[in-house]
Amino acid sequence: MNQEAACRSIETTIKSLGRATIDSPVSGSTIFVEDHERVVIDTSLGFFKRCMETGSEPVSFELAGPRRKIYFDPSKTKCAIVTCGGLCPGINDVIRSLVLELHYAYRVENIYGVPYGLQGFIPSYGHALVELTPDAVEHIHELGGTVLGSSRGSQDIGEIVDALERLNMNIVFFIGGDGTLKAASSVAREALERGYRCAVIAIPKTIDNDIAFVSKTFGFDTAVEEARKVITCAHAEAKGAPNGIGLVKLMGRDSGFIAANAALASRDVNFVLVPEEDFDLEGPRGFLCALEKRIRTRGHAVVVVAEGAGQKFFTDMPEEKDASGNVRKHDIGVYLKERIERYFQEVALPVNLKYIDPSYTIRSVTANASDSIFCGFLAQMAVHAGMCGKTDMLIGLWNNVYVHIPTEICMQGRKKIDVGGPLWMSVREATGQPVMVNEG
Repeated sequence: MNQEAACRSIETTIKSLGRATIDSPVSGSTIFVEDHERVVIDTSLGFFKRCMETGSEPVSFELAGPRRKIYFDPSKTKCAIVTCGGLCPGINDVIRSLVLELHYAYRVENIYGVPYGLQGFIPSYGHALVELTPDAVEHIHELGGTVLGSSRGSQDIGEIVDALERLNMNIVFFIGGDGTLKAASSVAREALERGYRCAVIAIPKTIDNDIAFVSKTFGFDTAVEEARKVITCAHAEAKGAPNGIGLVKLMGRDSGFIAANAALASRDVNFVLVPEEDFDLEGPRGFLCALEKRIRTRGHAVVVVAEGAGQKFFTDMPEEKDASGNVRKHDIGVYLKERIERYFQEVALPVNLKYIDPSYTIRSVTANASDSIFCGFLAQMAVHAGMCGKTDMLIGLWNNVYVHIPTEICMQGRKKIDVGGPLWMSVREATGQPVMVNEG
């Protein structure tokens, strides 16, 4: 995020259901947090100088953590957990930590899982709620995916709130990506308009790590680690054959963070293609020419492409959308494979190309140690916020601190790689890849 954007007036106030008056049952060595404790969005010296020059207050987020007073009476509190969208490492870790924090820290006994995403709220689907106890979630972090099931696609917000009222739910935890955040915010607003006091807390889930105003989302570290293993295999395949090419397609619909970080982690990648940077295929400065030079000089190459890269090559194809309303990305991996093979046939240079798409495998693995710890913190902070009566917000990591972020802010756009920033500069230095755009 640049300094000019940070200095603009961004509304970061967190909505609340009412005044918290009940003493928190959280005890021991707990350090309580006050609502006035804030985390500045931009910590750079230039930002502070600019704010001083303009006389504006630094934009900041509310610090996450346990409060001395809570809004809900734990003995009467009923909570729901729902997981939506695609799979991602760590979902079960979040579910487990939510249940354990609610049960042991706040002594909440009525905790339920909503099966198959937003469908679970709609009576016509017939999905029964799942009772979640510490015993029920004891080992779920050892499993990939989500024990509650998931689904894509929108559901009627009114029906969802109707279901919450019928079930007398006090807190709902939404675990999901961009579409889920929008749904959660709509549910929170609808409940407030009805005067129904239900806290809606979101925990952002996107393996692509593209949520705005969130430094990192859970599952990303695991995805990078797993992707590096795949790249290592692709490198072995490339070096094991004359003129070998390993082509790996990774997740990244609109942002290439997994591709960029996995390439840096492996240091065996020669080309990284991401949605944020344009590239040509043909021409003297195009990708295919650069790949040919690499093969002729070094005898092998490893190419990593994010799924949303190179979509300009499909402009003549009709646009399609998935159940969540997202534009379906055309398969750049298969397209590149075919174009590479055809190009080297035309230049009479035999190559051995191995194409690997590990996307569904990576999404379904269990979280690594780093992500598992991260999931635990996110869940704990989400429970603290919900029990205090906060609503229409999500838990995010910003400047290495857990904060409360209004859901609406995160829906203003996707986080993307700054191609003029240090991450992409490091990728260029590690790969040695040139700018692959022909002069106009």
